[in-house]
Amino acid sequence: MATQPIERKPEWLKIKLTTGENYKELKNMMRTKTLHTVCEEAKCPNIHECWANRTATFMILGDICTRACRFCAVKTGLPTELDWQEPERVAEAAEQMNLRHVVVTSVARDDLQDGGAAIFAATIRAIRKRLPMASVEVLIPDFQGDQASLQVVLDAKPDIMNHNIETVERLSDRVRSKAKYRRSLELLQRSKRLAPGIPTKSSIMLGVGEDWSDILQTMDDLREVDCDIMTIGQYLQPSLQHLPVKAYYTPEQFATLKEEGMKRGFRHVESGPLVRSSYHAHEQVQSAHQS
Repeated sequence: MATQPIERKPEWLKIKLTTGENYKELKNMMRTKTLHTVCEEAKCPNIHECWANRTATFMILGDICTRACRFCAVKTGLPTELDWQEPERVAEAAEQMNLRHVVVTSVARDDLQDGGAAIFAATIRAIRKRLPMASVEVLIPDFQGDQASLQVVLDAKPDIMNHNIETVERLSDRVRSKAKYRRSLELLQRSKRLAPGIPTKSSIMLGVGEDWSDILQTMDDLREVDCDIMTIGQYLQPSLQHLPVKAYYTPEQFATLKEEGMKRGFRHVESGPLVRSSYHAHEQVQSAHQS
C-alpha cells in the first residue's frame, strides 16, 4: 500500500493540548519526587491526554541513556545516577495517583552489570506493596541478551513484559543503536519460555523507510515467538538531528494493520498514528488476559 509523500504533518496528527489541573498536579508531583517519565523525556505526543487522565509511564534509572538510537529524543551519554530509593518514590507516586495499571520503563544502562534489572524488580515489588490491586507493566531494554538479568525482572512477576522491536529487520541496524532485531525476538521468546503466564508485548513505529511487506513480516516474526500484544504507531522526528520521516501512514492503513495483526493471532493490537507503546496500556492488559 502506498504511503503519503513527506511534506508536512497531515491533519490526523494534530494534537489537542490539555493542561488542566490533573496535568499540572502530575507535572508538579514528578518534580517534587525527582522522578522522570518517558512521556516528557521522549516527547510523547500523547502526554497532554494521558496526564489529564492521570496516567503516566515512569522512566527509572535516570534520564541519560547509554545508547544513541537515531529515532529517540532521550538524552544520551554516560549516566551517573543509580538511586536505590527511586523504586519507593515511583510506588509512592503511583499510589498518590491511585493507578489501576502502572507502566515502568527505563533508559538503557549498558554501564551496569545487570542493565538495571535489580532496580526494575525492586520497583515492581514496591508498587505491589502499596497498590496490591494494580497491574504492573515493564518496558525493558534488551539487557544485552543477558538471561540472568531478564530472570531477575521475571521473578518480580510483572503483569506484562514489554520489549520493543521498534522497526523492521531490514532497517534495524540503522535505526537502533547497539540493539539487534534477532536479539529482541530472542528476549521475547525467552521471556515466554521462562514465564509462560506473563503476556509479552512489543511495538513498531512506521515511517522510517519500511514497506508494507516488511511490516507484515515483523508481525509474523513476533507471532513466531508467541508475542501476545503489538502496538503500531507513526514515527515523528523529534529534532533535525534525528532520522527524517520518510512517509506518513493514514488512519485507514493503521486500521488495516490492526486487522492483519488480529488475523495473525495477537491477543490485542493497538494501531494508530499517535499510538505509542504504553498508550491505552490498561485496556491492552485487560484484553490480553481476557483472550
